[in-house]
Amino acid sequence: MSSRKNTLSNPIFFILLFISTILVSQEAFHNFGNVQIHANGQVGFHMDLVNDGTFNQNVGFTGFYNQNSLTVSGTSRPVFFDMEIDVLDDLFLEVPVGVTNFQEFTNGKVFTPRDQINVSLDYINDAPFLGENDDRHVDGYASITGQLNFTFPIGDDFRHRPISIENQAANNTARAAYFFENPNFPNFFSESFDTNNFEDLLFGISIFEFWDLDGDTPTRVTLTWDDNSNIPTLVDTLADLRVVGWDNSLEQWVNLGNVGTTGNLDRGEIISEIILPDNYTIITFGSSDKILDGDLEIFTAVSPNGDGFNDTFIIQGLIKFPDNEVFIYNRWGVLVYQQKEYHEVQNTPKGFRGVSDGRATISKDEELPVGTYYYVLNIKGEKDRAGYIYVNR
Repeated sequence: MSSRKNTLSNPIFFILLFISTILVSQEAFHNFGNVQIHANGQVGFHMDLVNDGTFNQNVGFTGFYNQNSLTVSGTSRPVFFDMEIDVLDDLFLEVPVGVTNFQEFTNGKVFTPRDQINVSLDYINDAPFLGENDDRHVDGYASITGQLNFTFPIGDDFRHRPISIENQAANNTARAAYFFENPNFPNFFSESFDTNNFEDLLFGISIFEFWDLDGDTPTRVTLTWDDNSNIPTLVDTLADLRVVGWDNSLEQWVNLGNVGTTGNLDRGEIISEIILPDNYTIITFGSSDKILDGDLEIFTAVSPNGDGFNDTFIIQGLIKFPDNEVFIYNRWGVLVYQQKEYHEVQNTPKGFRGVSDGRATISKDEELPVGTYYYVLNIKGEKDRAGYIYVNR
């Protein structure tokens, strides 16, 4: 679609016709009455829009055009039918703006205040959009109300990072924003989200980015990543990647699953299990604590806190390979644990519980510090397995 930079061809006539409802100045178009753009009508705003009246029954075309920036403000949400955004230094929303038929990004981003989640660019009745990329997207919150699957055209600065939901989640309005921020130090939330505090089924949490997704209907969620996401710092294979969410009630990160992935470690998508978005303050990427290695399932997290979950280093399937030996080393290569005929039972006395068995410079029965360790599993007649485990107390 080409840009339709239409404006009011006779502003004097326009003012006289709607003198009771509109004030046009050099700075702004100010509506404080009842205005409608009719079918086949085309209006281009080259100045700020202030809406303190009714401007939500439009069925024509609306464009925002400027080489600098423009602002939409006021006390009431304007709702447009077709809308084009061609504002080189970005369009700033201080009030929600709705679109009911089609929206095109031509130049510039749409900024919404991230500390006011209800001020958003609202896609109504499954209104589609076109032209989104790293330079053109919603930098802040967007919402959807409709009956179809929806991908939010959101990002942060010059990073377009969409998130998708399924059709049922759009029925009662869902809202989302992307934050290229460390969850431990968020700029627009009153709380922080400790990436070292996660449930036993997880190994690690991304410190580079997160999304805020709000909605009261269960849905699968699709997250996207690119090379700025640093996914290789979390996993070596996409099979171990997980969607994770900060659980409001547990106040920790929980595993939201991996139904499927596409792409590679530098760019791709991951689908979560069915979740209720409102149960999670924010969501991002995490890694699983288990590795499937042939007939073995190796859980790579140990949390010896007595809760009965992952209190020991678990390798399920070892009952088939009784002639085995496990070695565990710290980050400096010092052997801190060694055990022959290692068993898979959760609470076996022989299991590694994050305590040294007295090798080298590590004192016997000394509680090892939280951190990453490395295991080597030797099974007679087979190639050694090796990898990392994480001790968290």
